[in-house]
Amino acid sequence: MSYQAVLWDFGGVITTSPFEAFNRYEAEHGLPLDFIRRINATNPDTNAWAQFESSRIGIEEFDPLFLEESRAAGHPIPGRDVIALLSGDVRPRMVEVLRRCKQDFKIACLTNNVRAGQGPGMSRSPENAAQVKAAMALFEHVLESSREGMRKPQPEFYLLACERLGVEPARVLYLDDLGINLKPARQLGMTTIKVVSEAQAIRDLGTALKIAF
Repeated sequence: MSYQAVLWDFGGVITTSPFEAFNRYEAEHGLPLDFIRRINATNPDTNAWAQFESSRIGIEEFDPLFLEESRAAGHPIPGRDVIALLSGDVRPRMVEVLRRCKQDFKIACLTNNVRAGQGPGMSRSPENAAQVKAAMALFEHVLESSREGMRKPQPEFYLLACERLGVEPARVLYLDDLGINLKPARQLGMTTIKVVSEAQAIRDLGTALKIAF
């Protein structure tokens, strides 16, 4: 396959996964492992998280709605607590791989995010925001769910990315850390890489693109 573009998720790919922060929060508060993820996966098209990511509600509405959903599941968590956990640390090696890909391929970022924190990566501090901004500046296009009014795994979101890049899905390689987000990409004809770890993702990307990173 001759690829023309590499499409990247942000959180969990360019940065460490927010799920790690979720698990730390759960351990610190005596909650079941992956409880927050289960709340976000329940009624995934209409729950508080889905509405927040697609900007149908703001943080003031999300806070009590998430609290209500988590309370119904047995463990009340304020939505603001979850927002504070979203920003991961930028992975310098992955940023260098991104720079290398930019030499030969079109690159874009396709991210589900919310209008909170500082910038597209939902940064928690000025230092983190600066690192995220520098990484984001490498992309030709950054498509954010909070700005586009659609989110992964909606197929339309992936097609919008292809349209902006000027490529067909079959000529795109896509990286994401969530299988639910990779499935529609594959159905559209993209080649996908599930990011389990930084080293694994870089190795698999290098194999697919025939580049030694």
